[in-house]
Amino acid sequence: MYKLDFSSEGESSLESLDKKTGQRVLDKLKWLIQNINNISPLPLHGKYSGLFKLRVGDWRIVYEVKHNEK
Repeated sequence: MYKLDFSSEGESSLESLDKKTGQRVLDKLKWLIQNINNISPLPLHGKYSGLFKLRVGDWRIVYEVKHNEK
């Protein structure tokens, strides 16, 4: 199983969301952990190469998968 580590910027962004939206983001992240091996991640490009994005309503979650740190 994978684990979540938030950047300080990500943690601040999550805390600034209203409670309902924040819970939707957390629910989607839990889903991502459980399904990471069954999805085709949407890669970012340019200076964000190596990162992926996941949509939650009007919000985008930017994440990195570290396979060696399951």
